[in-house]
Formats: sequence, structure tokens, C-alpha cells
Amino acid sequence: MGLAADVRDFEAVDAAFAATVERFGEIDFVVSGAAGNFLAPVIGMSANAFKTVIDIDLLGTFNVMRAAFDHLRKPGASLIAITAGQAVRPTMFQAHAGAAKAGINNLTQTLAMEWGPASVRVNAIAPGPIGDTEGMRRLTPSEAATAALKKRIPLRDYGVKRDIADLAVFLCTPNAKYITGAILDCDGGSVLGDASADALTVPPR
Repeated sequence: MGLAADVRDFEAVDAAFAATVERFGEIDFVVSGAAGNFLAPVIGMSANAFKTVIDIDLLGTFNVMRAAFDHLRKPGASLIAITAGQAVRPTMFQAHAGAAKAGINNLTQTLAMEWGPASVRVNAIAPGPIGDTEGMRRLTPSEAATAALKKRIPLRDYGVKRDIADLAVFLCTPNAKYITGAILDCDGGSVLGDASADALTVPPR
């Protein structure tokens, strides 16, 4: 069943959950993945532009998680927020997204603590560059830009959508029953920093 709702509107999100529960019963799994982003230096960004990303990413995640709680199967529900490496690794032209994702990380871990006694698990996934996505088409619009970014990733390639999907599925299985409050990077090592230097060719001292 598909429903449309603006994640910035708590009442709309809550209504979508209520309609889902009416049809299918209590909710077992939630993935909060709505996001907005664009490249811009702070000096070239309006207050409204900054607020828009905060509202979609951070407020949207809060609205989804908070609206979901009353409809969750307890015990046993698994909630997943989608965050990003910018939350812990400052990135130029991404002040808005980095601030929003840092908030999502903190919110994820706070909810894990508050909702753990109800046996509700809350974790976050931080994807790195994922191929065949609108985000990467915008961030690396040319073959040269793609090659340059891949050279900086330790594993030297983009991930695929299945990498993120499989991690999300794992977090919803009994195999992850003792994992909560985790921020899991699935990024080929991107969050570690620029790995463009080829260590294998550096002669030993």
C-alpha cells in the first residue's frame, strides 16, 4: 500500500501510520529515509535553505519515529534511520546536511535508550556513495567526477542499493536482536577519510 505524506507534517505522518495499522496490524519495522540535500557554501545559502534540509532530514526523522511508536509491535519492533557520514566528518558545502545528520545520530541513540525498555530497537545506517541513485548523479555528474571520487574511497568503488537493503534487513532479523543505538557505516570506508594515496605502492622505510 502506498501513501503520500510530507514528513515535515506530523499529523500527515501519523495518519499514514494509522491507515497502515488499520489494514495490516501493528508495525514491525520502520525505515525513515526521507532527505533533502544540495551542494552550497554557507555564504551562498539562505536561512530558509538551511532550515529546509533540517526540517526534511531531522524534523522528518523525529516525526516518523515519534508517530510510529504508538503503532509499533512491542516487544520486537526495529526502527532504522538513514543518516550520512557528514554527521561525523565535516564536509565543505554540506553544513546543512551535516548538521541535520548529526542530529539524526543523536536522536537515534537517545531513542534507543528511551525505548529499549519496551524492547524497541533503534539504529541508523550511514550509506556512502551508492551507484545508480539521484544523489550521485547530482554530486558526480561526469565520468571524471565519478572517477575522482572513487579514487578517494578505500574500496575504490561505489556501493549498490542492495548493500543498504541487506543491512537494513539484517537489522530487522533476530540476528540483530541485541543491537540498538548503533550507527552503522556502509560506505566502502569513505567516512575514514581521503584514501587517494595508494599505500600498496609506498616503499617501506
